[in-house]
Amino acid sequence: MKMSKTLIGVIVAVLLLFFYGISQQRSMVVLSEEVEQKMADVQSQYQRRSDLIPNLVSTVKGYAKHESATLENVIAARARATQITLDPANATPEQIEAYQNAQGQLSQALGKLLSVQEQYPELKANEQFSQLQAQLEGTENRINESRQIYNEAVKTYNIKVKQFPGSLFAGFFGMSPKTPFRASEAAQTAPSVQF
Repeated sequence: MKMSKTLIGVIVAVLLLFFYGISQQRSMVVLSEEVEQKMADVQSQYQRRSDLIPNLVSTVKGYAKHESATLENVIAARARATQITLDPANATPEQIEAYQNAQGQLSQALGKLLSVQEQYPELKANEQFSQLQAQLEGTENRINESRQIYNEAVKTYNIKVKQFPGSLFAGFFGMSPKTPFRASEAAQTAPSVQF
């Protein structure tokens, strides 16, 4: 009789642990999917910016014929930024850093392009340029907001995966911490724009 109570107690404990483990795994999957969705949102905003660039370049081209080097830098930076693809499910810190660097180079090139308007008053007065500039500024704000939301999702997921008891189950289910966006070294100093 005593042995059967002990056996029943062990079976109940094992079942409770099993169901708790399943619960932990399910919540980690949900959080992991949330991180991937937020990364997709970041990429969508970068794509929106990239789609606006050809219109901006063609508008500036008509006014600032002497700024061909600036325009070529923007086009080249856009090409580099769109060549890097990022799979949020399998992104390594190195891949995220390369992605961020390419997007940062594009941001710097765009900053130089937008400052061209100071030298060309007729460009500054162009309604299409003003609209494109406003759209790009709005997109940059959306990019920043999307990165912040992504980082929050990564933080929530990483806490679940690193904190006890989740850490016990994370390794068992193959869940590992995700990499947040971090500011690049170049972001620590303000860019200087010179013509």
